Amino acid sequence: MDRVPRVKITDEAVKVIDQLRAKNGALMFHQSGGCCDGSSPMCYPKGEFLVGSSDVWLGEVAGCDFYMAKDQFEFWQHTELTIDVTKGRGASFSLEIPLGLRFVTKSRVFTYEESQNLTEVHTGDAAALNA
Repeated sequence: MDRVPRVKITDEAVKVIDQLRAKNGALMFHQSGGCCDGSSPMCYPKGEFLVGSSDVWLGEVAGCDFYMAKDQFEFWQHTELTIDVTKGRGASFSLEIPLGLRFVTKSRVFTYEESQNLTEVHTGDAAALNA
């Protein structure tokens, strides 16, 4: 049985990622609870944001590793996250901002059945674990 993904992405957001990837190469996401856009998902060139033991890898979206700050994961661990895109400039360093767009996270609570078969998470950098 396939594991239930913790993070998904809309078709519109995939189109934006494809556009950003064409210009910037491999990408990654990180969602923190910090400054700027608060807990908005931030898209960076892969490796530009240093991931460490205070970050949790949740999976991949559109070929991009998706991380979340560990303290945020404590709040969001029971929810399916869907990355979407909307018009408007965010106040962040995320790559989509110059396009007049911003990534947003939508969520819903997992059902009991889903929660029994979730994709496993780990702390730290996915690439380092696979090396």
